Amino acid sequence: MKANHINLSRTIAIHILFWTGVWFLYYYFFSYNSEDREYVIWFSSLLVPLTMGVTYFAVYYLIPKYLLMHQYGKFFLFSFYVLVASSYFIVLIIYGCLIFVKKWDATNIPPMMKNFFFVLLLVYLVVIVVGFVTALNHNFKTERKNKELKNKILTAQLQLKEQELHYLKMQIHPHFLFNTLNTIYGLAIRQSKQTPEIILRLSNLLDYILYQINKSSVSLKEEVLHIREYVELERIRFKETLRVNIETTDIAEQIMIPPMLLMPFVENAFKHGRIHEGFIRIAIRIRVVGHELSVMIKNSADPQKARGSGIGLENIRKRLELHYADHYTLEQEHTASEYIIRLYIDNLKEIKNV
Repeated sequence: MKANHINLSRTIAIHILFWTGVWFLYYYFFSYNSEDREYVIWFSSLLVPLTMGVTYFAVYYLIPKYLLMHQYGKFFLFSFYVLVASSYFIVLIIYGCLIFVKKWDATNIPPMMKNFFFVLLLVYLVVIVVGFVTALNHNFKTERKNKELKNKILTAQLQLKEQELHYLKMQIHPHFLFNTLNTIYGLAIRQSKQTPEIILRLSNLLDYILYQINKSSVSLKEEVLHIREYVELERIRFKETLRVNIETTDIAEQIMIPPMLLMPFVENAFKHGRIHEGFIRIAIRIRVVGHELSVMIKNSADPQKARGSGIGLENIRKRLELHYADHYTLEQEHTASEYIIRLYIDNLKEIKNV
């Protein structure tokens, strides 16, 4: 409330100063080549209220209601009416000052006041300048509001993306842990000597999932390292029935990707892998050339069950869309005995950290 009162007082003070300046402007022009100060003071003092009325009518009514609303016909029509009315009042002021101040003695009237069109031009010069500043200020305010609105929309979209990404990550975690814990459970029942080893490997993966997953990006090299950890866990689980081949190129430390981006592909390969000719065969190929990534993951599959339309793959697509929109290709192929998925990202530097 206090702030509004201060702003109102400031606005009133600015208006008073402005119209005082206009009065001095009129006094300066009309006193040119004239010694009759009294007449100039009266004429300027009567002309300022008329100028104020025309200006405020234009600024607070004509411009916002018609000009800014693009109703140009009505704007020019009402502006013409105002011009006629103001011309009439200017004539009244000229003759009023002549009658009551000069007592019909027109011999010593300042020359500038005898020219009706000059007086009209001076009045509308003020109106036009104030109107232009008002329209310009309105344009700046509109642009600022539009920018604020865009920023709010972008912020809301970013929050939605963050929530969606968090939701997608949470969907990945339970599935991944379920498979790994099942392996530990089976080994524990058999009292296998490999139980401590698999618990240690799971501990490394849990550290990656619980802590690294909250980062916007991780090293691709680190992601591949944990993929190898996961594969080793599954080797213990499947024993002699598993045949896994992993091929990777040298990966620079600075190559970054979103955490857990490739792991779900590997997890799905094990989840949906089927024994074919006595073995579950899985091939993983990860290649990086410059800032281009190509991934191929192939597993032996049941020819009666096509895969690729489930929730898991759809979640991966959403994550890729959030991070690499227009920069990735995800393809899947199902043959008589194999399921193949291919991912290609053409510019790893374009990662969007949402």
